[in-house]
Amino acid sequence: MSLLHTECPDLGVPEAMPPLPPAASARLAAFAEKIERLTPTFIGYPCSQDYDHTNLAHFLKYSLNNVGDPFADSIYRENTFEFERDVVAFFQRHLRAPDGETWGYVTGGGTEGNLYGLFLARELYPDGVVYYSEHTHYSVAKIVRVLGARSIMIRGQDNGEVDYDDLYETLKLRRDVPPILMVNVGNTMHGAVDSIPRIREMLKDLAITRFYIHADAALSGMILPFVSDPQPFGFDAGIDSIAVSGHKFIGAPMPCGVALARRRNVDRVARSVEYVGCMDTTIAGSRNALSPLILWSAIERWGEDGLRRRVERALATADYAIERFKEYGIEAWRHRNSVTVVFPRPGGEVIRRWQIAPSRDIAHIITMPHVTHEMVDLAIADVANSIAASGG
Repeated sequence: MSLLHTECPDLGVPEAMPPLPPAASARLAAFAEKIERLTPTFIGYPCSQDYDHTNLAHFLKYSLNNVGDPFADSIYRENTFEFERDVVAFFQRHLRAPDGETWGYVTGGGTEGNLYGLFLARELYPDGVVYYSEHTHYSVAKIVRVLGARSIMIRGQDNGEVDYDDLYETLKLRRDVPPILMVNVGNTMHGAVDSIPRIREMLKDLAITRFYIHADAALSGMILPFVSDPQPFGFDAGIDSIAVSGHKFIGAPMPCGVALARRRNVDRVARSVEYVGCMDTTIAGSRNALSPLILWSAIERWGEDGLRRRVERALATADYAIERFKEYGIEAWRHRNSVTVVFPRPGGEVIRRWQIAPSRDIAHIITMPHVTHEMVDLAIADVANSIAASGG
């Protein structure tokens, strides 16, 4: 037997993963402390933090991968398709999708969901033009560049809704080209909901019969189903596809979401892939298989009554924030059924401390379910001091 052979490990036995070196372990511990310090000031972005998914840590041991259509059988069997299908069914029900007429999957977040909807629209109308408001999420301008689609930005109102007059006149000038309409169902900075019935009435008035409506409902898509008087937002309002985030109101430790679309349009882009033994109907190839588990677990644990209570509490906290702003003489407001509280932009130090999202002369806090009255009190006091110091 050669010396080389005797000194080599047994190549037939997998080697156990070694522990982190001491320096790396210390770095990770310091990072954990940093994140722990930041959490009490997380008030400016729409991500819930009132969750604990450590019950799913066991699944970090496996190479779970959702590759391909979640409603098909894949050769890659270490997947969470069965949970993904349940999550999609939950979103279909609450986004008012007609039985059997829509299809969906769990995405990497709202941007992927918007990309999927506009991809389907571009495939349906290759000569179409994408119309989106100046208040639409910044990713949409990037998406139209990726797709190579023609697009027109429409003016937005000060309250965050699209300027309907500008949209009407722009559509009127291009009645021969199918419009691909990107509507906001709770936009990024204002929480505004574009009026889908009003937009559809425009199309009817202009005799435009070839069109596509995609709804970006990243945050409000899981709020409006649980309020008593929602603005029109779902498939019953006449949309063709919708994107909703999962890490926002439901809550997850990684970005994720759900895209839903009318099945007849999805069938146009489906391709058979021998490598995985099923149809490829999604944007990504390999997809995060932990996201469906996390969303399914959260939905099961909260239940519909629990989600409704979380919405009610978040809206009540938003009203509390507006009253506290008023006590400092600061005008703040929110849209109906929105947890986005808009107020004058404070100084950079306050924006950084409270992780507040600014845009031009406004900023907002978002009263997600983890936001307490104490957090609101402390943040607003800092905002008030900042505005007073600037002479505002």
